[in-house]
Parts: sequence; structure tokens; C-alpha cells
Amino acid sequence: MKLQNVSINAVAALAPMAGVTDWAFRTVCRETAAVYTVTEMVSAKALCYQDQKSLRLLRLGEEEHPAAAQIFGSDPACMAEGALRALEISGADVLDINMGCPTPKIVKNGDGCALMRSPDTAAAVVRAVANAVPVPVTVKMRLGWDGGSVNAAELAKRLEQEGAAGFCVHGRTARQGYSGRADWQGIAAVVRAVSVPVCANGDIFSLHDVKRCLALTGASIGMIGRAAMGDPFVFTGEEADMTRRAETIRRHFALLTEDKGEKTACLEMRRHLAWYIRGLPYAASYRREVSSVSAETDFTRLLCRITRETEERGTRSG
Repeated sequence: MKLQNVSINAVAALAPMAGVTDWAFRTVCRETAAVYTVTEMVSAKALCYQDQKSLRLLRLGEEEHPAAAQIFGSDPACMAEGALRALEISGADVLDINMGCPTPKIVKNGDGCALMRSPDTAAAVVRAVANAVPVPVTVKMRLGWDGGSVNAAELAKRLEQEGAAGFCVHGRTARQGYSGRADWQGIAAVVRAVSVPVCANGDIFSLHDVKRCLALTGASIGMIGRAAMGDPFVFTGEEADMTRRAETIRRHFALLTEDKGEKTACLEMRRHLAWYIRGLPYAASYRREVSSVSAETDFTRLLCRITRETEERGTRSG
């Protein structure tokens, strides 16, 4: 996929997920096989006020390129200023505008997917940001607000005229959230409506799904989100054995500790570790122990035991 002067040589990208795709997680995904990553969404208004927590969300690794910084908001002037600050802080290659988040606390302010209900405002936002920044501007969107207002194809066509260099379309409406099935035909309608690249998102859980989705929709690339939680190997198309999985978990914990300190790393690694061990024998028992991890020694001891016991069971069953 080529976004103006930015080339993305992959069939699958890592979707931005609030509270999940921080610098540490994006790093382990890129170290497996993910070629294109996007930061967690950041409030343009918070960037304009120099909110330190928001600034941290924009950290990119030295080798994390190509990558996008994602911002959200609905005020064109604030979005333009926030976009410039996001690029200055992150050094990202692409600026992504979030018009797809269905979370109530976001849409109640007219941000995220609420912008799809206000096409004039959405167009003004894209125009302001595209005129302000020197990098390609993309838009993350859904099919529409609800089943009665599916307008992704029509809106994408208009936003392309305002300067959007590409789109990522989740094949559900805001009302659906993550329930039901993603409508890939709705994504195909967007592909037909615009001349810029489109990324497909929704119900893509493997590289096999990516290929099926691209064949059906004509999209340029697929985006994997929830399926990557606890499984950064999904981008390789292979299943990792316990030894490799444990190495990645240790790497992930080390990166979290470097970025946020041991205490926060332990708290955040509880849920990540629960995702990593999903599907293992006795995973439910291990998850109960994960919830008590409060120091690096606790984490290391538990991971070593999980690894040893899993490998022993595999040897016995073999």
C-alpha cells in the first residue's frame, strides 16, 4: 500500500487499540512481523494543552517506521494544531484521524464515530488537518452510525476531496460496537467509491482472514486488532511454541518496565499475560495467580512455572 510518499510493504497492519497498543506492545508486534503500526488514539485538545500523559502515548520506537499517530477531536482548528504537535512529538510518517471510536465517553462530545453523523464537520476536520501537516492524512471510520445511516462510501468520497490520502474501514456501525459480524461488502463499497488506498478492519483474526478479506473487498491491506492481543505472532501466520512465547512475554515485560516503571508494568502485564496464556491447559488457574503479580520477581517466577509445566505436559502427551 502506498500513501502518497509512504510505502507500506505488508498485507496486514496492527490496529490501534486504546489501552493496549502502547509503545511496548507495538514493539513486540513489530519484532515478530507487523510492518505498520498506529499509536493509541490521543485527544487533540489534550495535545494543545500539553497534557503529559497524552504526550507519552505518542512515543515511537527508533525503528518504528512507517507508523501513524492517531488523534481524535471535532474542532477543526484544534485538530490541526493537535496534528502538528502529534507529528512533532512522535516523528510519525502518517497522521490518522479517528472517526471510528464508538465509546460513549468519546462520541458524547461529538468525537470519534459521532463525526460520521456530521459530514460537514468531518470534512472541515480533514481539510484543516490535511492543510496543516506535511504527511499523508488517513481516516479510521466505521460503516456509519447505525444500520439506518450507513454512509461510509459517500463520506469517504467527500473526505478524499478534502485531502484524505487513505482510509481504514471497520465493517460495523457504531451502534454495533464489536457485536454481530463485520460487513466486508460495506468495506468493498468504500473501495469502489475512492481512488486512494483502503485498509479493511473487522473480523480479521489471521493472515488467512486478511487474504480472504482483501480478495472480497479489493482493499489494499488488512488490519488486525483484538486477535493480536496476547498473540503478536498472528502477523507471521504461524503458531509460536511455549519457548518462543515466553521469550516474547519477557521482552514485553522488559519494555513495559523501561517505559512505565516496574509497578505499572506489573499491573498492565497482568492482563497481557492472561491474554498470552489463553488456550493453555490450566489457563484459568494461572489467570487467578496472574492477578496477584506485583513485582518483577513474582512475574518471573510465575512465567517460569507456566513455561515448565506447559512444556512438561507437551512432552508427556508426545
